Amino acid sequence: MASSLSRTMQTRKTVIKIKGGVVASQHRLAAEAGAAVLRAGGDAVDAAVATSFVIGVLEPWMSGPAGGGAMMLWRAGEGEAIALNYGMRSPKGLRVADFPLSGEGVAGDLFPWEKVVGDVNVQGAKAIAVPGVVDGLGQAHARFGRMPWAELLAPAVAHAREGLLVDWYAALIIASATRALAQDKDAAALFLEDGQWPTISGWTALAEKRLDQSRMADSLDTIARDGARALYDGDLGASMAQDVQDKGGYLTHDDLRAYRAEMQAPLRVSYRDAVFNVMGGLTAGPTFAHAMSELAGRDLGDKPAAFAAYADALRDAYAARLGKMGDDGESPEAPGCTTHFSVVDSAGNMVSQTQTLLSIFGSRVVSPSTGLLMNNGIMWFDPVQGRPNSLGPDKRCLMNVCPILGEAGGKRIAFGASGGRKIVSAMTQMASFVADFGMDVEAAFHHPRIDVSGGTKVVADEDHTPEVLVALRKTHEVVTAPRTVFPYAFACPAGVMREGDLNSGCTEIMSPWGDAALEEE
Repeated sequence: MASSLSRTMQTRKTVIKIKGGVVASQHRLAAEAGAAVLRAGGDAVDAAVATSFVIGVLEPWMSGPAGGGAMMLWRAGEGEAIALNYGMRSPKGLRVADFPLSGEGVAGDLFPWEKVVGDVNVQGAKAIAVPGVVDGLGQAHARFGRMPWAELLAPAVAHAREGLLVDWYAALIIASATRALAQDKDAAALFLEDGQWPTISGWTALAEKRLDQSRMADSLDTIARDGARALYDGDLGASMAQDVQDKGGYLTHDDLRAYRAEMQAPLRVSYRDAVFNVMGGLTAGPTFAHAMSELAGRDLGDKPAAFAAYADALRDAYAARLGKMGDDGESPEAPGCTTHFSVVDSAGNMVSQTQTLLSIFGSRVVSPSTGLLMNNGIMWFDPVQGRPNSLGPDKRCLMNVCPILGEAGGKRIAFGASGGRKIVSAMTQMASFVADFGMDVEAAFHHPRIDVSGGTKVVADEDHTPEVLVALRKTHEVVTAPRTVFPYAFACPAGVMREGDLNSGCTEIMSPWGDAALEEE
């Protein structure tokens, strides 16, 4: 199908190298909140806490306190990488019998699981898993933070009190999910006009509309005052669990009280003269490791040879993932509901953090007592029993997240991305861009990529040279796609780099909100 998009327009993001810290986030104001923490003397972990909570307010359909994810930490003084898994879990009271297969083929959201009657594993209260992001942030702050917890949450509370400004991009995202949001009265009240129409600011950009996030502000204020465990052990958690049960879900206060994020040794990946540290276990980290091991035996002498090798390595790595880990990959048309940001401070400490609600707007359910948009982590499970990732109670969800830390050619990176199954493709290529081609962060983020995510086709950026496309088509079926604002045919990365004592950062060039903010104003 012919595209209506301009073929002459160019989009770039400016990258500045400084000795101070840098925060690269998919929302500019979240990055600026993190940079302000660095200016105040905070550690990279302090900046990550502030950035995480602000982006949960300003990009609520992607992540938030009721989500999960993972964080990679680099402690420069100790020369140590640490993995922090705050993935979601299924509630203990989940009943598999409540998810009967409909026999109507494949479900229509992110994963091509067999369709469940009523899509209750995709949307609604039964799709809600035990969230983990707040406990993960609390644990990281308790171990490495220097600034008071409440001070770090203050920007998020302030943004929630003001309410998210619905600009053209926010209006586009809300409009894309209006039909689903209308099915939950509290989600409809928060995001829609009259409970059924997308919220849109005036076309002249003079009429300003904001979401009413005052209830979320109250909840964040409670977490700021009482600590991270307030969402799990206190009245806030009890109210959230009761809201979910009132809407037919399984989440209980006991599920929340039992939840603990896990600090782990990272999966260390040696690659030529480079080293990468990723999450192990039920994440995309092992798939990244598999792809890099496949690449290590290939000659990447020029770009056509390199992209042919990327396609082969990712195809093999995803075949292993589908067969052994049970993640069948998402459909290419569906948007993911994930965000990523990376931080480096002036001392060289780094954070690479990915957090998610899973689908766009998660379960499309809002907890009225807390004002929080809830995840739909149950959709991560295969509803067919007897498979590697089958649905069941009290199980950790398999995630596609792949935050990475790396060292190659005198450069140290903290990269990651949103985009579901597209994430590991992006991280494999961008790691190679740095390790094999010596790219700096600006070059790596602007370079066209491919996506290989378990399907039969290679999706190639139409900006690739003819030589690259010819090389890919020798052994793969290739379709080309533009790099656009919406929808994303490729993952949406964000990352920072440190070379010597200079730091830099960048975000996906087509992300209208994403930006790198600098400690040095």
